[in-house]
Amino acid sequence: MKVEVTSKDIIKPSSPIPDHLRLYQLSFLDQISPRAYSPFIYYYSLNDINNESNDNNYIISNISEKLKKSLSKTLTLYYPLAGRFTKDFCVDCHDDGALFFEARVLKTELSDVLNNPIPVKLNDLLPFPLDECAELPFGVQLNIFPCGGIAIGVCISHRIADALSCLEFTKSWMAISRGEENKVIKPTFISSSLFPPKNIGNYDPTFALPKKNTNLAKFFEFDALKVEALRAKYEEKSKCPPRRITRIEALSAFLYSRYVAVTGIDVKSELLTIYHPVNIRSKFDKPLPENSFGNYYFANVTSLSSINYNTEEDNNNEKCYEVARLIGDELRKIDKKLVNDLQRVEKSDEYFESLMMAIERSLKGEGVALAFSSLCRFPLYDADFGYGEPIWVSSADRCYGNIFGFLDNKKCDKIEAYACFSPHEMAKLEVDKEFLSLLSS
Repeated sequence: MKVEVTSKDIIKPSSPIPDHLRLYQLSFLDQISPRAYSPFIYYYSLNDINNESNDNNYIISNISEKLKKSLSKTLTLYYPLAGRFTKDFCVDCHDDGALFFEARVLKTELSDVLNNPIPVKLNDLLPFPLDECAELPFGVQLNIFPCGGIAIGVCISHRIADALSCLEFTKSWMAISRGEENKVIKPTFISSSLFPPKNIGNYDPTFALPKKNTNLAKFFEFDALKVEALRAKYEEKSKCPPRRITRIEALSAFLYSRYVAVTGIDVKSELLTIYHPVNIRSKFDKPLPENSFGNYYFANVTSLSSINYNTEEDNNNEKCYEVARLIGDELRKIDKKLVNDLQRVEKSDEYFESLMMAIERSLKGEGVALAFSSLCRFPLYDADFGYGEPIWVSSADRCYGNIFGFLDNKKCDKIEAYACFSPHEMAKLEVDKEFLSLLSS
């Protein structure tokens, strides 16, 4: 797939930002978030529109102008996205504007991408390189396929917002594009008052930016019914008091076991850690609404050292139900008390120190960590800009290794997984029979 950028514009907020909002302070959770982009790509076939007229250029021109005008209005609400990062963990909101690229996709149809999505190639549909530090808060790229279909690539810096904030922004943008501004709920910007910024010394969030071509990303589709059967199996085997194991807990445990199996890691001696980022908006004493803008997530850590592996079979797959149960127990510790503690200086200091220790271990190559990030049940498909919902929403190749990212497909009968590992590990995973047995046919 070859993508040629044909124009670059800067879209400014439709109304000047008031003086008292000119400096947006990042929160403590913003400070320690990765300096990378959260990429979302929205694909639209536009078949019904194109059948009404033979003038495809006219249609695309109208769509482009519609998106730009509605984006300008949306940036007035989400004003930090039109600003620029400063060196002191702030965003200078002086109406600099957001980048809006238009591009032509050459010699590749939209159907080709949908039938065989290759994450690294999807990066070309985005306005910024994903293996470089996020220097701007936000950017958009409108991609036009030869068939007339389009893909809208959106990048929002993780330095300023988590995945739900990204999706809420797009949802508002699309509602304004439809002419339904009355349905838009204005975002709130209170994260820095809830989690005041800290002096984090020499901490460098760019440490985790991966080197180019060190990892390989691929998409997989897990059959939702097979995942449900797996969940039920683990629940039946568990001897703990009854508590429902979620499908993400079950799937995480299963994929952990397959990773252990294909890599040959000795689980009895190797330090193994599982990470799950968790949305904490609902964990406040007074739950925060979904339109609370910023980074509102907690990086939950599950250490597997407490699991007793007695036999050779245990080293592989027989302990999956215990892993799933342990993951669930750790996730349930993220409650109102934890969030209240996190807002206290001494507790946030402890959290930061534990983060620094984990980073130090990672840099020394001590132990193995797997990350599982789920956007299942998030409003991925609430992105109708006046011509229907997208036919697909995807991520791209973010280059980070040892990670699985989960998304529901449009029909919610499959769990789409973005996986990124070393080429050697990926090659083994792709031929693992148990891994393949869970995929959709």
